[in-house]
Amino acid sequence: MASPLTAGFCELVFNSNEAPEGVVPVLQVLSVKKINAPGASGTDRYRLILSDGKYFIQGMIATQLNHHVENKEVDKHVLIKLVNYVTNAVQGRKLVIILNLEIVPWNGEKIGSPQNLEQQQGTSGGASPAVAAAPAPKQEPGAGAGAGGAANRGQFGGKGGGAAAKGGRAGGKQDVGPLYPIEGLSPYQNKWTIKARVTQKSDIKHYSNQRGEGKLFSCTFMDETGEIRATGFNETVDNFYNLLEEGKVFFVSRARINIAKKQFSNVNNEYEIMFENQTEIEPCDDESVPQVKYNFKGIGDLGELQKDELCDVIGVVKEVHELGSVTSKATNKPFAKRDIQLVDQSGQAVRLTLWGKQAETFSADDQPVIAFKGVKVGDFGGRSLSMFSSATMSVDPDIPEAHSLRGWFDAEGRNKQFTAYTNSSVNSGGAGAAQGARPAEIKTIGQAKDEQLGMSDKTDYFTTAATIAFVKQETFSYPACANPDGCNKKVVDEGSGWRCEKCDRSWDAPIHRYILSMNVMDHTGQFWITAFNDTAEQLMEISANDLMKLKEEGNDNAFGSYFQKATGKTYSFQMMAKQDSFNDQPRVRYQCRRVAAPDYAAESAHLTQLISQISV
Repeated sequence: MASPLTAGFCELVFNSNEAPEGVVPVLQVLSVKKINAPGASGTDRYRLILSDGKYFIQGMIATQLNHHVENKEVDKHVLIKLVNYVTNAVQGRKLVIILNLEIVPWNGEKIGSPQNLEQQQGTSGGASPAVAAAPAPKQEPGAGAGAGGAANRGQFGGKGGGAAAKGGRAGGKQDVGPLYPIEGLSPYQNKWTIKARVTQKSDIKHYSNQRGEGKLFSCTFMDETGEIRATGFNETVDNFYNLLEEGKVFFVSRARINIAKKQFSNVNNEYEIMFENQTEIEPCDDESVPQVKYNFKGIGDLGELQKDELCDVIGVVKEVHELGSVTSKATNKPFAKRDIQLVDQSGQAVRLTLWGKQAETFSADDQPVIAFKGVKVGDFGGRSLSMFSSATMSVDPDIPEAHSLRGWFDAEGRNKQFTAYTNSSVNSGGAGAAQGARPAEIKTIGQAKDEQLGMSDKTDYFTTAATIAFVKQETFSYPACANPDGCNKKVVDEGSGWRCEKCDRSWDAPIHRYILSMNVMDHTGQFWITAFNDTAEQLMEISANDLMKLKEEGNDNAFGSYFQKATGKTYSFQMMAKQDSFNDQPRVRYQCRRVAAPDYAAESAHLTQLISQISV
């Protein structure tokens, strides 16, 4: 019996720079692995091992096809036809990104004894003799359609689904590269074009540094496969800011793909786009690109989230408070703010704060339904929400959740009494005190590393029980502004005094504040963490200012004794893990937010419960 699989497909992909045009392969799934989403609002991904009977390669299924895996339609030994796909090369390895598929009937048996193609041929990408001698694949009707055809259908590529959907764009202009899905972009592609909708655009921001003054803006693009952040500086601000309108669809090409600076973005993508002078952006009349995708968290479930976590929420505006202002710590200038109250069917109400122009222009006399994407969770009053520049909101969106909420509120919600969040109503295992974490919620250092906490596009929070192994003495503090109003900014010794640029004044002496670097460990591993003033003072049992006086007075024994006493003690650390970069290499910074003595009674009870569950 002839094999139903497309023989030689893995070799074709491995030895080609682009997906083979006109090939609609039938492959067998050897395994399916779930890749957990980074953060609360992310979407889980699934990685597949795909076989053509002789070799196997790795694949990734687009998130809009997740239901095939979740419904067990795509599972081990199932045959699938790749109706639409692209290939991606990362450090010599080829990955097939599946954008559309069909299930092929099969009896469930494994076909052949496929081998790992990378191990057989290495990762050099050179063509094997078998591939060189193989005849060109038969071109199917409609395969390799131009990008213009793809735009009209709202899909990527032709029927063959290769990344190389070449040809003219809609409108007849010569294309600068293949039409790619956002999910398939990486720094390893040189020529590409995306067709995507602008779902968010920031205001123009001005900055000043050692190289002079400048301006920048950012926006978020989205297509059927995902979203990506794009940033433009200086001339590109003039070129593209007015062109890019929220809600409109555009072709974007000739831009640079960089590793995402996740400290500035809440977009779930490892990469980001940088606009350059040669970047081309053209409006597209095709409206098949989807609108904003939401992963809503119910207002009644916000207590489960941690402080500073990002989420999507939808609610009815029950109250709108008066416009107020706060003084920005960064600029020392007033900044507009406005609080609104959101409610939903849970019977819970939450306060959400708008800032800047949005706060000044916001009006909601008719109690609209508003969907928010990427708002930040706070712990003020138990739980609160805050909308910063990277977040978006849509008033009365045309989505099922909004229609359902509107109907409920008009029928019964208007006269309902809602419960506001309080500190006591929030899950004690959330972002509160470290001692509130239940033993079952505590992660080991090994688990934190294995789960890659801090390596996602969002900050991760966790609690770990660990012992302090070493505390650095050399740089335990920094000289801070002595302003009694609590400026706390670093000051510079000018000889005649300590200068604070923010307060625009000098002080006779600074107030030293902790920036304590420690190595902590448990039975699974160790890592370096940073503790700032209040937390570090709790660990050191002395203020940073008093400790610095001991050092300056030359009292080395007393000075060293505090570091010695802190070492060897075990605490429950509430941690924040966030990615940054060093020498252009991503790394994770771990910051200790709170500490508490271990709850040995609770831990013992937890261990007893685990032991009782073990069957003899």
